[in-house]
Amino acid sequence: MIKLINLILMLTLNFSCVENKSTEGETNKSEIVSTSKTDTLKFTSGIRSIFQDSKGNYWFGSIKEGVAVYNGEAFSYFTTNDGLTDNQILSIQEDKERIIWFNTQQGVSSYDGAKIKNHTKTDLEKPKNIFPDQGNEVFQSQWMKLDNDLWFGAWINEGVYRFDGQNLNYLAFPLHKVLNLYDNLFAVTSISKGKNNMIWFGTYAGVFGYNGNEFEIINDETLSFDRNIAPLHIRSILEDSKGRLWIGNNGIGVLLKEGDSIINFSEKKQLIHPTSGRKGDKSMPGTLEHVFTIAEDSKGNIWFGDRDAGIWKYDGAKMTNYTKKDGLTNDNALSIFEDNNGKLWFGMADGNVYQFNGKTFEKQF
Repeated sequence: MIKLINLILMLTLNFSCVENKSTEGETNKSEIVSTSKTDTLKFTSGIRSIFQDSKGNYWFGSIKEGVAVYNGEAFSYFTTNDGLTDNQILSIQEDKERIIWFNTQQGVSSYDGAKIKNHTKTDLEKPKNIFPDQGNEVFQSQWMKLDNDLWFGAWINEGVYRFDGQNLNYLAFPLHKVLNLYDNLFAVTSISKGKNNMIWFGTYAGVFGYNGNEFEIINDETLSFDRNIAPLHIRSILEDSKGRLWIGNNGIGVLLKEGDSIINFSEKKQLIHPTSGRKGDKSMPGTLEHVFTIAEDSKGNIWFGDRDAGIWKYDGAKMTNYTKKDGLTNDNALSIFEDNNGKLWFGMADGNVYQFNGKTFEKQF
């Protein structure tokens, strides 16, 4: 177990080994909103998530410093001191009641414009590789989905939280085979809603697709991968407007699923270096091996943020690589977001935020 915990710490970005529980209740901390304001973004840790709400406000989630909201004039900040479950913000969403939801590394919190509310409590327990004593049919009977659901990862639990507009419930993934004790972590790293009523959950060791009735599972075994050479280590996932599923890995690059066919897109584009160890080692410039974020813009371009080699754009035929030479201060993009006006925002590992003007990157904050 010590080896497993050490591996988890090594493979994630400043995560702590905490498991979330699906109990609902408000935090015991003060629910007075933060009054801290600045005229520029003060974050120095990476920007994990970017979101624009229905009022036009921009939200920026950091790795270590909580969340900031920009109203066009100033930034306001929220941290654990204001009631957030944790200061690492993995994703930001808005429900139909205009409540803002935060998926943190230790639970789910919401903000109604006046106060922070926590919906999950945490305790220190070991991660579960399987859920014993119950069959798949039991788990599948607990699952359902509606169009307005919000979905959240559950840290190292092998399942997700679903908010149906009234309640937040924890749903465990169906039973799955333990392929490797030290690398078999089916905790959610990315979520993407797709066509045909499908929602995809990317986890470190595989993908769970759910259409409201049944699951589709993609893992090393279904792909016939040799785990000793090129194991899955999924960090990002996206189903695009054409129904293609993009799976970003930390080591083996991007997999592309079209229909029943799955290929290594990075290999096809010759973006895996010949000397690559295909795991967590630093990659060479001009490669696409460690992909932590994937997004599609309104023109159908697919964007990738690589840990070591900058930002890539795929226009359906050509791959274009953007690095420091194009105005960036570092080559590690952790989040990509297109706002309501079609502007592309990029959150970087050094805490800077950029917009793409069509040719180069312009620093915004």
